Amino acid sequence: MSVQEIMDAVKELKVLELSELVKALEEEFGVSATPVAVAGGAAAGGEEAAAAAKTDFDVVLTSAGSSKIGVIKVVREITGLGLKEAKEKVDGAPATIKEGASEAEANEIKEKLEAAGATVELK
Repeated sequence: MSVQEIMDAVKELKVLELSELVKALEEEFGVSATPVAVAGGAAAGGEEAAAAAKTDFDVVLTSAGSSKIGVIKVVREITGLGLKEAKEKVDGAPATIKEGASEAEANEIKEKLEAAGATVELK
């Protein structure tokens, strides 16, 4: 299997499946997918470099829009919450749906929520 074939297979995974894959890889190889800051990197580049190199994003639901039921379903899928907890998050908007997500994962979550009719911000 080529690297490109593996990348294509990973692109097809759902967010929860991707999360499970990362955990399995971490356990199998004894590594961490958490980025490690290089010593002195932020100090040398200042705040501009830190802002440009931001790797962790919070996905914040700002509004459920007109299709609240669809948004609740997506929130349940993303978070693994029960129906009651997911409904409370959606009703309590603005609410953080996912903290510390990678840029790719945050964008994927944002797309899913927006497709369901929600308004979402990445912070």
